[in-house]
Order: sequence, then C-alpha cells, then structure tokens
Amino acid sequence: MAAVRARTTVVPEVALILGTGLGALGRAITVDCEIPYGDIPGFPLSTVESHAGRLLIGTLAGRRVIAMQGRFHRYEGYALQQVTLPVRVLRALGATTLVVANACGGMHPLWAPGDLMLIADHINLLGDNPLIGAHDAAFGDRFPDMSAPYDATLRAVARRVAVAHGITLREGVYVAVSGPNLETRAEYRMLRALGADVVGMSTVPEVIVAVQAGFRVLGLSIITDQCLPDALEPASLDRIIATATGAEPNLTALVRGVLEQL
Repeated sequence: MAAVRARTTVVPEVALILGTGLGALGRAITVDCEIPYGDIPGFPLSTVESHAGRLLIGTLAGRRVIAMQGRFHRYEGYALQQVTLPVRVLRALGATTLVVANACGGMHPLWAPGDLMLIADHINLLGDNPLIGAHDAAFGDRFPDMSAPYDATLRAVARRVAVAHGITLREGVYVAVSGPNLETRAEYRMLRALGADVVGMSTVPEVIVAVQAGFRVLGLSIITDQCLPDALEPASLDRIIATATGAEPNLTALVRGVLEQL
C-alpha cells in the first residue's frame, strides 16, 4: 500500500478489476496516476494476453476510482492468497465498492456471445480457498457469511441502467474452475446440472476476499463463447478476446451508469 500511496494522494471510492479482453474500459477513466504492477512490492505480475498489468487511479463518472487493468489466476501458478492480495490493497487504500468484470463461457442455451451477465451468485470449483491458512483479524471475519456476496442494491441499479441504455443484461450463476484448458462436453453438462449459467477461471477468489474485507460487490460477465455440449465448437483465445472487446462499449456504459447513481 505504501508504494501506491507514494505515487498518489487520491483516496478511491470504487475499485474495478478488469479481466480478459476488458482492459479498454480503462480508457474511459480520466487517469491521474498509472502504476505498473512490477513497481508494487509483493504484487504478482500478469502473464495472460490482454492483461496490461497496471493500476489506473483517477476518476470515472464523477467517482474516484482505482482500476486493476489485468488480474491474476490460479492457472498462472499463483496461490489464491497471491491472486487476492490486490483486493486487500484496494480496500486498504479506501475503496468500499468493488466492480469485478470477466470474460466467460456461456452455458445457458438462450444466451448469446456478446451478452452481459449480472452475477447473482457463484460456485467455487477451484479446489482451493483464499482464506485458508493463518488468519489476521484485521482482514475481517475468519468465517465470512456468503449468503449474498453480490450486493442486491447494486444489482438493482445495474438492471435499471441496462434498461435505460437498451443493453441486454442477463442474470445468473458464475462457476469458477481452475483452467487453463477449456472444458469437455461432459464437464459442461456437469456444470450446467450444478446450476451454473456461465463458467470462468477467475472472480470467485477476489469476491470471497472482498466480502471478508467489507466491500459491496458488483459482478459482471461478458459471455464470449457458447458452451453447449451438443453443439460445441472449438474456441480460441483470439475469438474470446475479440468478442469481449466488441461487447466492452456496453460494459463501459453499464459501469459508468452504475457509478453515476451510487
């Protein structure tokens, strides 16, 4: 935290975590300070294509924001405690609302690539939890309640903004798996049977730590490919990034609209 404080006096209200193909949302921010992750002691480094690997600090929609332009994943070889360290830093810097966005595969048969999804709940199938290990009471409760990890008021605001802007906004359950391979047909059938609407490789660890830290959380996904077992087509990272990039103007409008109504 000290390394960030040495570069800026801005106290953020809202933190944003931007995932695969979503770094361009940072262009909507009026940036006062930009800090590469490599300049922050203890921060992991982004190794995934399209993850720029820097903090952007400035204003968006009249709110003081701090944005992670790129996140970390278990499949990069990081422990979940490393993956979620930035969330604790964002909270310590003063942010109280977290907007977390990701690209994901869609398993709902009536939803299409390019649609946005409001995360109503999640399933953790990463095989790990960022809260395992020694507990520091300064981080929050050891056993945080997860009955409502995604803030109901923020979700209601997002729905209103989507209607006002004519944005298709689905709502459903996100399941996190370790990756980095995409799933088999049998795995998609299993995940759908468990109650998931979309699948990805991030977000859940950050949200667990955010809830423990006292953040209000808004989760948003861009569906980048259809994962229907009986009509499954090969997916590529290039196509996933292209779909996320194409949907990003709607994501930007939605996030901006939500921040304007906070």
